Amino acid sequence: MKKKDFVFILGLTLFMGILWIVGELVMGLWIAVVPWQRMAWRIGIVVVTLGISVWHAMLEDESDKKDPKRAKYERKTQNRRK
Repeated sequence: MKKKDFVFILGLTLFMGILWIVGELVMGLWIAVVPWQRMAWRIGIVVVTLGISVWHAMLEDESDKKDPKRAKYERKTQNRRK
């Protein structure tokens, strides 16, 4: 696993955890809901988190497909142009 994938998953998990807690607080303090709606909220948060995580994992990372020598040459010639 690459560092950027790990950071994405960690950030997504933290964001969805905070979103879940805020939703639970709103449902507990301001909106009267029945217990099955709370369960639907929990299941929805988990499903959305897993869906986004799987979608991100399926994305093609083009950086692995580049030839390292060609990438180095492009970086060097790019610096000279500036």
